[in-house]
Order: sequence, then structure tokens, then C-alpha cells
Amino acid sequence: MQEKTIKGFIHIYTGTGKGKTTAAIGLAIRALGAGKTVLFVQFMKTADFSEHRVLKDLNGLDLYTIGKPFFIAREDRREEAGQIDAQHVVFFEKGNPPPYYCEMIKNGLKEIGERIERYALIVLDEILVALYFGLVSEEEIILLLDKAHEGQDVLLTGRNATSNLISLADVVTEMVERKHYYRQGIKARIGIDE
Repeated sequence: MQEKTIKGFIHIYTGTGKGKTTAAIGLAIRALGAGKTVLFVQFMKTADFSEHRVLKDLNGLDLYTIGKPFFIAREDRREEAGQIDAQHVVFFEKGNPPPYYCEMIKNGLKEIGERIERYALIVLDEILVALYFGLVSEEEIILLLDKAHEGQDVLLTGRNATSNLISLADVVTEMVERKHYYRQGIKARIGIDE
């Protein structure tokens, strides 16, 4: 297990339930209301989700997306991908994610690392999904977290948080799905789910 040497506070919003990104947006708004600066990075997304129409115009918040205009999913999770209302999904074999996507994530992490010290709150939305898909390693995430300074907060969101990252975190919230209309075949709805 990794020992906590990171000076900033680490938050994790994880679990199978809806609301991780929504809660992250709420935390960003709260930080902005207190006069703090926020870097809001969305992994595996492009700037075409409803929240971007508002977030991009907020003073003190820098929005950065690292994604493609399509979703990726592991071949062994094809059923879950069917719940996404996307133009198309690119499937890959477990352990063999698209190299171009990995490179894009690595370049994004480098840029975040160069900018991280400017912000009081850094939100890494869906980075845990990128980790689950093998687009980024746990070690790369920890190296980024090591750049956090005293009093700085970093929030990681997404399903499947690893036990090592959970042990490093100061706050962990797990959202559990008890019921969802996806299960009845209803696709993601604009303004509610995307």
C-alpha cells in the first residue's frame, strides 16, 4: 500500500450510482463561491455535455476536456456500453486500450501537472474510469497527486476506485445505484444525464 506523502487533500467520488460528476460540479461551484480557483478536467469526454455551456463561462474556473467525440468501452463490458446514447462506441480487448487514446491521456496529464499549482481545487472527472480502462496507470495518477501543495484539494471521480487510491484519500464518497431508468431501456437524457 502507498503511504500518504501528498500534502493536499484528496477526495474521491466513486461507485455505481449516478451523481459523481454532478457532485463534482457542486464542489467546484462551492469553491468558486469562496473565491477559490478551480481546474475542472473531464477525462474521456469532449466539450459537448450540457454542463459545459455554463462551466466555460464561470470566472475562476478553467475547463479542460481530454476525450474523443465517441465513447470507448472494453469488449467484455459491451452490455454496459449499450446504455450510452452515443453516435458510436469503439470497443477494445481488455488490457489492450487504443494507443492513441493512451497517448492523449498522457499528454493531458502532463499539461495538468504543469498547471496544477495555480488552482485551489483540481477536479479530475472520470479519471478513475480512464484508470479502469488502462488509459492511465495508478502510478501516473499518484505522481500527479504528489504535485498537490499544502491546502490544495484534488477530486478524482469515476467508478471502480482502487483500494490504493482510496487509502491515500482524505474523503471517499461512494454513490450506490439502487434503481435507474437505464435498466428499463431509457437512454441518457439531456440536462439530466448528459
